[in-house]
Amino acid sequence: MSTAKHVESVLPSPPTHWVGDGFPVSSVFSPRSIQSKLSPYILFDYAGPVTFEPSDQSRGVDSHPHRGFETVTVVFQGELEHRDSAGNSGIIGPGDVQWMTAASGVLHEEKHSSEFTRRGGVLEMAQLWVNLPARHKMDSPGYQTLTRDAIPTVSLADDAGTARIIAGDFSPTRGAARTSTPVILWDVRLRKRATATMPIPNGFNAAVFVRSGSVRVGGTHSADARQLVILSREGENMTIRTESDAELVVVGGQPIDEPVVAYGPFVMNTAEEIQRAVADVRDGKFGGLSWSPRALHGRPPREARVHGGGA
Repeated sequence: MSTAKHVESVLPSPPTHWVGDGFPVSSVFSPRSIQSKLSPYILFDYAGPVTFEPSDQSRGVDSHPHRGFETVTVVFQGELEHRDSAGNSGIIGPGDVQWMTAASGVLHEEKHSSEFTRRGGVLEMAQLWVNLPARHKMDSPGYQTLTRDAIPTVSLADDAGTARIIAGDFSPTRGAARTSTPVILWDVRLRKRATATMPIPNGFNAAVFVRSGSVRVGGTHSADARQLVILSREGENMTIRTESDAELVVVGGQPIDEPVVAYGPFVMNTAEEIQRAVADVRDGKFGGLSWSPRALHGRPPREARVHGGGA
């Protein structure tokens, strides 16, 4: 008989910093902080909730490059606008998700939508980076707009709450996103003093980010708003009991046990591949949007952060 996943650690609420002039971001985790513990996820930035006053000046992040992974943007409140050098563009609002596969490379920009800029309001969103296996890192870029109505919602047992299945299987419901490897991304809302079991397979990495409320995970560890609970790879399923109404983001997936080198906006397998990505951007091989060298933030390639495959 399989045992349940156990809690490995609870990470504290991270500090906030600005990304561009439109996103006050808390880095829930990054390649340095988690190494391979949450592969295929590499990064989780959470922005807001914060109120923006009406403006006639667009806010956000100007054109910047990515290669070797996917960006997943989930909007809880507010409205964002996207365009990229592969010719994709779109607006996503509350409940919508944008799943961009950078793969071999794109330039893109993310800003508050024109309407949200004009009227102002509350912005709350998350952006996650999902690694691609080596065999797919140089594939053609892709783009999925997952509207709120296209994302299935599951009612949890005993009226505990609901889960929106953005990616992965919540038996028997299949998530809306097409993914390169098995990935879990669930937007969960639980009622006060409810107990819910999440069907996470044995061998999957997994974690729970508490957007709001207080929860107890696995019967052993409590977590409050803006904290991250990291679970064991071994074991099946996860039980959560709430102490108040709670909003959660559950992430996880089948690990990609390959070396990872992360430098600024690039995630590859070797430092040499990072150096090639930087050169390709400077040589104009990422497409047609303008870009700034400031977009190549982080340490220089020879000091790129490196970790190997495996836990």
